Amino acid sequence: MAEQHTEKKPGPIRRLWRWWRRPSRLALGTLLLLGFVAGIIFWGGFNTGMEAANTEQFCISCHEMRENVYEEYMETVHYNNRSGVRATCPDCHVPHEWGPKMLRKLKASKELYAKAFGLIDTPQKFENHRLAMATNEWARMKANDSQECRNCHNFDYMDFTAQKTVAAKMHDKAIAEGKTCIDCHKGIAHKLPDMRDVANGF
Repeated sequence: MAEQHTEKKPGPIRRLWRWWRRPSRLALGTLLLLGFVAGIIFWGGFNTGMEAANTEQFCISCHEMRENVYEEYMETVHYNNRSGVRATCPDCHVPHEWGPKMLRKLKASKELYAKAFGLIDTPQKFENHRLAMATNEWARMKANDSQECRNCHNFDYMDFTAQKTVAAKMHDKAIAEGKTCIDCHKGIAHKLPDMRDVANGF
């Protein structure tokens, strides 16, 4: 009697490979639809997370910020003023434009290291690092021409005649010398570090 040969069924990996090499139109359409939906879900979740991380509540959720610079900021005109306009932490420390905002977030990720290892988790440690942190922030603001400041305070829209004489004179001089906000307005929302060791140019 002749021996019957039954063809062995391909395994799941081989079936998947065959499907991948010759997908049906339905499978290809399903794949594209699933990719599109997954992209929308990812993008929506990503943007929701980014916006949640750009709130004052998020910034002060760490006691390092809440018990140090936030308390200083509450004593300034950016927190409480006659017009009721408030500049919050992200208004000054996070660019509004998408590209610069992503870059800022990536650079700020090193702050997670500081949080994890307790580099500034006490007032004394915070003071020890205040100069380095301030210098980094001043350099960042100098490099982007104080973009966050200029979202609200722009030389082009200032009425120098409505300013105090000394302010108008200084702003006029700043324009002539190509200066930016942070050149003159360090310590506007936070206590200045010990400036004796600040390098020239800051």
